[in-house]
Formats: sequence, structure tokens, C-alpha cells
Amino acid sequence: MLEAKNLSTYFQSVKAVDNVSFSVSPGEVLGIVGESGSGKSTVALSIMRLICPPGKIAAGEIIFNGQDLLRLSEKQMIKIRGAKISMVFQDPFSSLNPVLTVGEQIAEAVRLHQGLGKKRAWEKAVEMLGIVQIKDAQTRIKHYPHQFSGGMQQRVMIAMALACQPEILIADEPTTALDVTIQAEILRLLKELQNQFGFGIIYITHNFGIVKHICDRVVVMHNGKIIEEGKTLEIMESPKDEYTKKLISCLKALTPNPSPRGRGGPAL
Repeated sequence: MLEAKNLSTYFQSVKAVDNVSFSVSPGEVLGIVGESGSGKSTVALSIMRLICPPGKIAAGEIIFNGQDLLRLSEKQMIKIRGAKISMVFQDPFSSLNPVLTVGEQIAEAVRLHQGLGKKRAWEKAVEMLGIVQIKDAQTRIKHYPHQFSGGMQQRVMIAMALACQPEILIADEPTTALDVTIQAEILRLLKELQNQFGFGIIYITHNFGIVKHICDRVVVMHNGKIIEEGKTLEIMESPKDEYTKKLISCLKALTPNPSPRGRGGPAL
């Protein structure tokens, strides 16, 4: 469905992404994991064609359904961005417009990409709030972002990202600012929605605990390069690169020992 081939993105002389290749298939969750500055978020922005000067995509291909996204005009890319490939960012509050209700924002995306009238787009927005399990959607649709908790704001962002039924969802550390309980709820919701709609997910994170629980395959990035990739269970049990071993050892160090009754640590 989507494949990056030898992708390189530079910020002047800094190689933020250096000759990176990977793919994600329908119904699959691909984890891209690495510490801050590893290049993982730049990969996501490159796929979306949202790299701003002085950054530039210097080389490679991003093949989506047989098309190289890097060869499309901005007008052509607008038809894909948000409709065929959507993205959920780390901080929902800064991503939502504070002066528009959440319903207006979801409906606007639907009108833009699906050409629905105002009434049908509003109905679709209500439907999407229900799908992401926000109760009393008919009322909540009229509320502003500041009237929602952080976890509910992220549900709104997921509703907006999925409103046009994309084939790929890019989730860029969407639970980092949330407490562990809310993180677990959001991750569970993503998996439920993926099972329902069948889209592929590129999940970007620094947390191998999240990778372990939701990702089918994982790509490990360091200094702009992919240093290891494979099935999640294989990487977790037998990492080959020293950097990957350190990331996994940090997870193990933070995970409590099982209780006498055999219960492990937290889910994330």
C-alpha cells in the first residue's frame, strides 16, 4: 500500500532522514521507534509532504497505490493528504482550532475531501464522534476544544483523521502527553478502529512498551538511519543492534516484576 524507497530528507547540511526504506500493508501496524532526534517524525512529515524550508526531501520515492507522492503537484497532494493518508499529531490541543467547535472542524474535513453538503457533513461528524466513543455526541459536537480533556481531544483528532476513511493513518506519538490509563484507552481504540475499517497504521514512538503491544513489525531509527527492522516479537526477544538492546533494556528496567499472583506490570 505505502512504501518508502531510499528516502532522504535534509535540513541544510543535516541528514535528518538518510536513505530510509520501509513499507506498510493494509491492516498492519508498523512501529517506527527511536529517541528524540532520530528522524522518525521527519519520516512522517516527508510522507505527508509537509517538510518546510530550509528542509527538503533530497532523494528517494514514496510509493502509494502505485504513485510516487514526491512527483505529485501540491494540488494533487491535497487530494491525498487527509483523505487517503491521515495523520494524528502528538499534541491535540495545538492541532485543533480553538475558535471552531469540534463539529465544525470534522465537518470541514469531510466537505473538503468528500464533497458532502453542510447537513450531511455535520451528520458525518456526529457519527465519527460516536465511533471514537465520545458519549452524547449530538451535544459534544457543539463544544470547543478547551471543553474536552486531553484524552477526549485526541479522540476528536482520531475522528477527524478517520472521517474520510483513509487507507493509511500516521500516528506521531499521539499518547505521549497523556497519563498511562488514557494512553491504554487510546491505543485500544486505535486497534478497534483498525479492525473495523482495515487501514494501515504507521505508529511513531520512543516507547518500546507501546511497540510491543500494538505493532506487527518495527523499524528502529538512530541518527536518521534504520539500524534494525523486523517482526516485533523477534526484535523484542533477539535484538541485534546495541542501540536497540539499550532501548529494550530501558523498557525492562521500568517494568515492575510480576506480583506473587503472576500479574505483570502496566500495559504500557
